Amino acid sequence: MLSLLDFRVRQRDFLLEISKAITSRLDLNEVLKRVVNASVAMLAGQVGIIALRDDQGEYHIQAVLGLSRERIPELNTRLVEVIQTASARDTELVNARLREMAAIIDKRLIQSFAIPLSFGGEAVGLMLVFRNFQGGATPDDIQVLQSFADQAAIAVHNAQLYERMNFDRKQLAAVVQHSADGVVILDASLTIISFNHAVERLTAWMAEDAIGLKVEEVLALARVEKGDLHRALENGWPYAGDESGDDTLYVEGDLLRRDGLTTSVGIHYAPLFTAEGKLANVIANVRDISNFRQAQQMQNVFISTVSHELKTPVALIKGYAATLRREDVTWDDAFVREYSGVIEEEADRLTELIEDLLTASRIQADRGLSLIPGDMNIVEIVRRSVARFQTQTENHKFELDFPKDFPVILGDETRFRQVVDNLLSNAIKYSPNGGTITVGGTADENTVTLYVRDEGVGIKESDIERIFDRFYRVDGALSRKTQGTGLGLFLSKAIVEAHGGTIRVESTPGKGSTFIITLPRS
Repeated sequence: MLSLLDFRVRQRDFLLEISKAITSRLDLNEVLKRVVNASVAMLAGQVGIIALRDDQGEYHIQAVLGLSRERIPELNTRLVEVIQTASARDTELVNARLREMAAIIDKRLIQSFAIPLSFGGEAVGLMLVFRNFQGGATPDDIQVLQSFADQAAIAVHNAQLYERMNFDRKQLAAVVQHSADGVVILDASLTIISFNHAVERLTAWMAEDAIGLKVEEVLALARVEKGDLHRALENGWPYAGDESGDDTLYVEGDLLRRDGLTTSVGIHYAPLFTAEGKLANVIANVRDISNFRQAQQMQNVFISTVSHELKTPVALIKGYAATLRREDVTWDDAFVREYSGVIEEEADRLTELIEDLLTASRIQADRGLSLIPGDMNIVEIVRRSVARFQTQTENHKFELDFPKDFPVILGDETRFRQVVDNLLSNAIKYSPNGGTITVGGTADENTVTLYVRDEGVGIKESDIERIFDRFYRVDGALSRKTQGTGLGLFLSKAIVEAHGGTIRVESTPGKGSTFIITLPRS
């Protein structure tokens, strides 16, 4: 016959065994399964339940033994009542709620145990065991149960921490993999150990091929403009930061892709140290700066062009004014009128250029365009503009193609004349060999359409996508010879859109272009 001492020894051995079993696992579901099995075994029960406390302080059943999981929603409701009663510290009422819960599970269950799980003074969860017989519990039994509950709480807490860490790790990995910027993780020897999708697109290297290679083999710069990783390492980076305390390193240049093409990139290298201060990893953030470089180049060209555009009328105004001011010559009235006319024309040209710059600035600042709407006769606007431009060219023939009943619509005549003038000016400039420039339109119940067609050099498909961008000018010998700030089509698009319309271009290189504007009638 087993003595009481032997029973206690075996009970403690069992407790030690299951404590080791549950604390050796980090998978939360596995830990909960082992805890509920052990708790039911220790108390010779038939049903076990473990509920965990969430961040809002609410309890939810996470593991069961001896009943179907389909019953969890119903039992969660009963559990809320038990928890609320427990907070009132009414032991009799708590026992009554537990008996009701046991009866709902199985009427044969006549005794229940509620064992709180806590860690560091914070509630982790609640363990419930139900059995079909009534039995007492000695102080030793209660101590053993409490020891088990403490071990179970530690195991659950550790598993929850691991689960959160694992989730955070997966979340971070997803962010890195799907980041718009390239992310490369290097070890202390600058060997690639991680490589996201964006870097694959930037470098034309697949991750499986790049991982294990040295960084200079993959992020090879054909031309370096700023910074140098290896020179920085030789000079003590990242242990010797700059005066500002910033230990990141920025490198900029032309990346030589695996397929032989080059891409302008900016790379931020950031070191990651161990607790002992040793270099563990280097994180490289790789960004495609091709568009930035192109925008910067366009801006430089724009500044140069605008400087030239401003200097030309200023020089003419100054020259003609200086001529009129000469005291050694007496000018007749016709001469003075002619020179004064040139000064006035150049002043108007200067004013128009400055107004274009201010308008572009307002549009870029999202302040939009202010329109002064009124009756707008598009045919009359076109006729006046064509008459003015016809005097400026002998190589071009203008044709108008409007139906007799082309409608007058609501719009800002001054602003829209600016669009027509710009399209006609471009049609002349980009058809240097002359030809016919056709301006026409159509109308239906809801919209009117205006088009300007030339027989010039045309526009490449790659340029059509950007032709309406601010400062953008088609690259080519003809563009470099012709005057322009790259604002005309940008402003034209803004004016058309302010009228609620659209503008687009159809073009075939060598055969000419057609700009098409569609406006609402109302």
